[in-house]
Amino acid sequence: MDDDLDAPLGQLPIQKSLAPRRLSYIGIGISLGGVVFFAGLGALFLRSGSFTPPAQLAQIGATAPSSTTALRASPPDGTATSAAASTPITPQPRPAAAVAGAAVPSPDRKDQETGITVPSPAAALAAEAIERQSGVKIIRPEGSAPPGALIIDVAKALNSGPAAAPDPRLIEQTRYGPIPRIGADGARPADVYARPSSPRPGLPRIALLVGGMGLSPRATEAAIASLPGAVTFGFAPYGADLARQTARARQAGHELILEVPMEPFDFSQGNPGPHTLLAEAGMAANNDNLFWFMSRFTGYAGVANFLGGKFTAYEKALKPVLHEIAARGLFYIDDGSSAQSLVPVLAPGQDLAAARADVIIDSAAQPEAIEAALARLEKTARDKGLAIGVASSLPVSIAIIGRFARSLEERGIALVPLSMAMPKLQKSAQQQGLASR
Repeated sequence: MDDDLDAPLGQLPIQKSLAPRRLSYIGIGISLGGVVFFAGLGALFLRSGSFTPPAQLAQIGATAPSSTTALRASPPDGTATSAAASTPITPQPRPAAAVAGAAVPSPDRKDQETGITVPSPAAALAAEAIERQSGVKIIRPEGSAPPGALIIDVAKALNSGPAAAPDPRLIEQTRYGPIPRIGADGARPADVYARPSSPRPGLPRIALLVGGMGLSPRATEAAIASLPGAVTFGFAPYGADLARQTARARQAGHELILEVPMEPFDFSQGNPGPHTLLAEAGMAANNDNLFWFMSRFTGYAGVANFLGGKFTAYEKALKPVLHEIAARGLFYIDDGSSAQSLVPVLAPGQDLAAARADVIIDSAAQPEAIEAALARLEKTARDKGLAIGVASSLPVSIAIIGRFARSLEERGIALVPLSMAMPKLQKSAQQQGLASR
């Protein structure tokens, strides 16, 4: 036998014959050696954590989620977006035998020296299996463990608020800063920054605009925290912390409007503030001031007047401003404070999506008066199918409007963002939907 082992591989000398008893001993020895070798090898893999028993693999496959969603990093303004994996993973029924004999996966452990959480082999295998089936590769920081089971309602997530802002397609740089524009691909701020909404067909609809946001930090924070996301916020251009506050409002799901101060009839007693649009200022001066207002923050879908009784009644001054707003892909809401406003007459000729408020909710800032105004708003919605109410960010208004807005659904009325109250925008959206079919 020593000679046999020393011979080159594949060139053993031919034996004439071996006794049957000797052959059986050799076979038994080889079999026992193989059993011992593979048993030792299996124990080594189990100790190192690099081998998972078949029962455990069955358990992992049975508990895989039905779909995966890749989350992208939040943009600077705090919004977040998500993209669903294109291929769903169908969970397989768990075999009874696998359940009965399944090994318990080893838990994640923390490295004592580095402090990094090391994922268990079972978790890593499950994550890899999901990635292979879905075609989505998840990149995690080195050493981080895959998360536990997570259910993401993609439809709800995509319908929770306006798109991230600013969208580079919709930005034009000026000496005052970025202002909105229509993108080269035709994208419009009125569409991109609108809050998605799908009210049930046939229900009366109410749109609520709460203006004066940004002037009082406390009132602004209270409105963001307490009002439903479908309530539209109008931000004044004079706030000291507009970038942060508008980002928080958008993150909470609110559609935003820029309030533009315009000349009232009693300008000497009711000066709205710097850069106010004036009836006699001329088109160049008014457009320059309009750009200053537009650069105060980003992510708004439309423009509203602040005061402006005299300005909105003067066609020569108002018409170029409405034209500029339309050319930048925004919509316009007239707050209904002036019966002499020419916006409803001039807007169609400027190809501008525009609407006029039906009820000023807190023209008298007493609780009883606000409640009565909201009752009129509800009646208008039931009679016409749609009603628009505007209010300021007074604490009493925010409290009462919040209760009213949260009760609309149970009373059979849909609360919609202001963009949904723009007939021209709705017609455009319907046409785009038909064209895409």
